[in-house]
Amino acid sequence: MAKNRVFRNIFKLQKLGVSFKFAIKGIVYLILYHRNMRIIFMLGILAFLLGVYFSLNGIELVALCITITLVFMAEIFNTAIELMIDMLTDKYHTLIKLVKDIAAAVVLLASLNAIAVGYILFIKRIFH
Repeated sequence: MAKNRVFRNIFKLQKLGVSFKFAIKGIVYLILYHRNMRIIFMLGILAFLLGVYFSLNGIELVALCITITLVFMAEIFNTAIELMIDMLTDKYHTLIKLVKDIAAAVVLLASLNAIAVGYILFIKRIFH
């Protein structure tokens, strides 16, 4: 009987709802207080709307959505790393700068990938 209680507690919807609430608060925080996230969010919406406008086929739209999500995730992790480091110390340290630069490089790489995907998906449709 103890096993049944454990499984019921694992799958309680209330806890799942609380998790979603925290995640949504995190996204709202990022959009309200981080300029780069607002830019990425607006460009992601624009790219998706362009995909719908140009009637991308299913696999193209999936590729576009995955690419947009990849850039979102990179910026979220970059911001989380920066906030965590800033919380620990406000002193300059070469390794801390290196960690922040590497986190920013992830966003740059994801963004360059997004530009390449956007070029492949949209260039012929825009100029045709």
